[in-house]
Amino acid sequence: MIISPEGWHRHALLAPRQMAEADRLAIAGGAAGSVLMENAGGAVADAVSRRWPPRPVAVLCGPGNNGGDGFVAARILAARGWPVRLALLGERAALHGDAAEAAARWPGPVEPLAPAALDDAGLAIDAIFGAGLARPIEGAAHAVIAALGTRTFAGRAIPVVAVDVPSGIDGASGEIRGAAPRAALTVTFFRKKPGHLLLPGRIYCGETILAPIGIQDAVLDHIAPDTAANDPGWWGGGLPRPGLEGHKYTRGHALVVGGSVMTGAGRLVAASAARIGAGLVTLAAPEAVFAVYAAALTGVIVHPVSGLDDVRALLADPRRNAAVIGPGAGVGRETREAALAILAAGKRAVLDADALTSFAGDPQALFAAIRSPVVLTPHEGEFARLFEVTGSKPERARLAARQSGAIIVLKGADTVVAAPDGRVAINSNAPPDLATAGSGDALAGMVLGLLAQGMDPFAAAAAAVWLHGDAARRVGAGLVAEDLVGALGPTLRDLIAGRQARALGG
Repeated sequence: MIISPEGWHRHALLAPRQMAEADRLAIAGGAAGSVLMENAGGAVADAVSRRWPPRPVAVLCGPGNNGGDGFVAARILAARGWPVRLALLGERAALHGDAAEAAARWPGPVEPLAPAALDDAGLAIDAIFGAGLARPIEGAAHAVIAALGTRTFAGRAIPVVAVDVPSGIDGASGEIRGAAPRAALTVTFFRKKPGHLLLPGRIYCGETILAPIGIQDAVLDHIAPDTAANDPGWWGGGLPRPGLEGHKYTRGHALVVGGSVMTGAGRLVAASAARIGAGLVTLAAPEAVFAVYAAALTGVIVHPVSGLDDVRALLADPRRNAAVIGPGAGVGRETREAALAILAAGKRAVLDADALTSFAGDPQALFAAIRSPVVLTPHEGEFARLFEVTGSKPERARLAARQSGAIIVLKGADTVVAAPDGRVAINSNAPPDLATAGSGDALAGMVLGLLAQGMDPFAAAAAAVWLHGDAARRVGAGLVAEDLVGALGPTLRDLIAGRQARALGG
C-alpha cells in the first residue's frame, strides 16, 4: 500500500466544522452528548492530576460546550480534593443542552469571569472558547486572558491547561483571534485540529495530548478528512526498500542540474539524493566549475555541460527518471529554459529556489508545462512570487497545488505539503536548528531521491519533509546543512527497524 488509508485516518486533523460533524455522527450513532462531555472533562481532570500535585485551581468556563467540559473537570478535581474556583462568561441560566446539564452537576459557586477569579490560583484551566471561535476575543474574556500571563504561584507563572485549544486560537488556521494564553498543556479530543500544528497556534498549545472520549473511528469514513499530520504511519509503507534482485539501475537515476556560482547547493542536493537511496546520481556541472564539483563529490557522476543542448542530451536518457533544478542555479533565462526542458522530457521533477523565481513574471508558463509528477518547494517569499492566493497556510498551499498541478511543499517551521487532489499534510517535527543555509537544498535532494525510486509523489514529498526534520533533531545544536546528509542514514535505519518490529508484533 503506497498510502495507508487507516494510517491517514489515524493521523487525520479535523477542522472545527469536521469535529462538529464527528460529534453529530457519534450522537446519531447512539452516543449520548452528555457522556462525551463527561469523558472530555474527565480527560482534562486526569491530565491535570497526573502532572501537578493538588493546588488551588481556577476553572474558566465559556458559554458553550467547551465551558461544559470545564464544569466537568472542575467537579472531578474538587471531588479529588483540589481547591476549585469556577468562573463563567455569561449567565448560568443561559447555558443549554449538555453544558447546562454539566453545570447543574457542579456543586460549588459560580462567579463572573473576571481577572479576580485568578487570585491565589496555582493553576488555571482555560475552557472559555474552543477551536471553532469565529471572532476576535474581547471584553471580559480578553481581560482574563491578559491576566493569565501575569499571575504567579510559588514564584513561577501559573501553568495554564487549555481545553481543546487555548482560547483565541483558530483551530483551522492556528492564528490568534485577538488574544490567547500560552498553555503549558492542551487536552484535545478524538483528533487534533490543524491549529494544534500550525504556527503560531502550536507555540501557544504547549504540550498537546489527544484523549479518546467515545467517538468511534468509523465516523471518519463519512467525514473523509483531507488533512493529516505528517507521519510515517500513513506513508511509511511506501518508503522504497531495495530488493534482493535489485541493482543500482532499478533504484532510479537522479539528475541534478548544478549552478556555476553556489556550487555547494548542488553538492548538497546530490549527496542527499544518493543518501536517501537513489541508485545513481548525475550532476550536470557547468564546464567552468566542473573541477569544483568533481573534486568534492564521490559516488556521484559529474558530467560537464556547456549549455541547454547538453542538459537536453542528459535528459534524453530514459534511465534518468527524475531531475531537480533550482538550488544554486541562478535566476534567469537559462534556468527557466532548463526547467522547461526537464518538464518537457516528462521527468519526475523537483523545482526549488532559483528555478521558481525564474518564473516570477510568468507563472502560467510553468504551470502549463507541468504534466508529469512535479514537486515545487517554495519558502514563503518564493511562493508569493508565483501564487496570488489568500487564506490559511493549508488553504494557500491547497489552492496553489490545484492551480499548478504540482505537489506544493510550502516550507517553514510548520511546513505544509499539498496535492492537487486536495490532500494536505502538516509537519511538526522540524527543530529551529534547520534555519540555516543549505537545509532547503538537502530537502530538495531528499525529495528527488525518493521520486527517483518511484515513490508516490505526495508521499515522497511528505516523507522527505519528515525525514529532514528527524535528521535535524538527531544533530541538534550546531547543525549545518552538511550534517543532514550523515544523519539521514540513522533516521532511515531506525524508521525501517521500527516498522519491521511493529509488523512482527514487537
